[in-house]
Amino acid sequence: MKIPVQLSALGMVCPLGSDPQTILQGLVTGSQQGMQSRNDFIPEKPVIVGVVQEVLPELGKKWQRYQCRNNQLLLAAYQQIADQVEACIKQYGKERVGLVLGTSTSGIEEGEQAARYKLAHQQFPENYHYLQQEIGGSTEFLANYLGLEGVAYTISTACSSSAKALASARQLLQAGICDVVIAGGVDTLCRLTLNGFDSLESVSDSICNPFSANRNGINIGEGAALFVVTRELGGIQLLGIGESSDAYHMSAPHPAGQGAEQAMQQALVDAELSSEAIAYINLHGTATKQNDAMEAQAVNRVCGSQTPCSSTKPLTGHGLGAAGALEIGFCWLLLTDHNQQHQLPPQVWDNCYDNDLPALALVQPGQQFTQTVSTVAKGRCNLMSNSFAFGGNNISVVIGKVVGRVGG
Repeated sequence: MKIPVQLSALGMVCPLGSDPQTILQGLVTGSQQGMQSRNDFIPEKPVIVGVVQEVLPELGKKWQRYQCRNNQLLLAAYQQIADQVEACIKQYGKERVGLVLGTSTSGIEEGEQAARYKLAHQQFPENYHYLQQEIGGSTEFLANYLGLEGVAYTISTACSSSAKALASARQLLQAGICDVVIAGGVDTLCRLTLNGFDSLESVSDSICNPFSANRNGINIGEGAALFVVTRELGGIQLLGIGESSDAYHMSAPHPAGQGAEQAMQQALVDAELSSEAIAYINLHGTATKQNDAMEAQAVNRVCGSQTPCSSTKPLTGHGLGAAGALEIGFCWLLLTDHNQQHQLPPQVWDNCYDNDLPALALVQPGQQFTQTVSTVAKGRCNLMSNSFAFGGNNISVVIGKVVGRVGG
């Protein structure tokens, strides 16, 4: 039996900022202030990346074995929802609060530093611990930090990881295993990832340009987003989830977007909505030739050419394992009281659409919900977010809110 699932709180830190108002303002104005050129990731090649610029909290001496930038990002996001989490722990108990995180890099940056140190000194530095970079280290850190005694695990399915963490959260609630789940993701900039994508000739030499005829690759970014997921009616609801795994290729999507289409269709069926009820789609939109080509086909087949959509990766870079939660978080912010003007995230690009792609209704600067979908004017707003990963590991998530007006 399907139960109501509410996304009752969100903590987020990303290249757009570290508080809801700042992030939303950057999102709807198309700010690229967090996109920076760096020359310390790829040898002899400057690269543009999305950087979290805020000073991050220290973990403290007790947690030094987990010390890494990844966990500092995670802690910064958690601190924004600490009051809500503590209230849930008090109400339900530490054994009934679950934790599911998605990541792909974990703290590998610290592992890279330790490896370079060992090459120079024939031993690892004294402050290095493998848990700093272990793929499940962030989940273990936060679970121990909070004293949780229930379910806690990590999902790592590349770019769909943290969106799948929300899918897992809903399953844990539906199965009665947890009463509350903290779910989201975190990823950090590192040399391993950037050089890997560069070897695939997928890194752009400028800020990425999704769906443009001139697109030439991605930018990588970093960030963290954490939701408090509960069994409650009202508020912002997790309405539908669609997952697929077409396994077409290790790193390339199915050229016709079959798996992407399947995920979107399943999400609509799960949400019991028609495609016409979707007011906005946050596209995966990586700005690689193959991803944008297949996603445009899938979106056009499922939602047609009139549904407003945009890629927010030119504003943040591609957050990899954190991207799904970050971009669902962007949709969540659009539905909150912070968005009094009902604004949508504009497509920030060179305005040169690739005419080889099916038509998409890319969001224009200043465009609002009420200018686009009639159901919004009646007080219902449903948003979709797509995450399509290596290996054809796809997920589409629909969230929504029923109110007197969007933002109310």
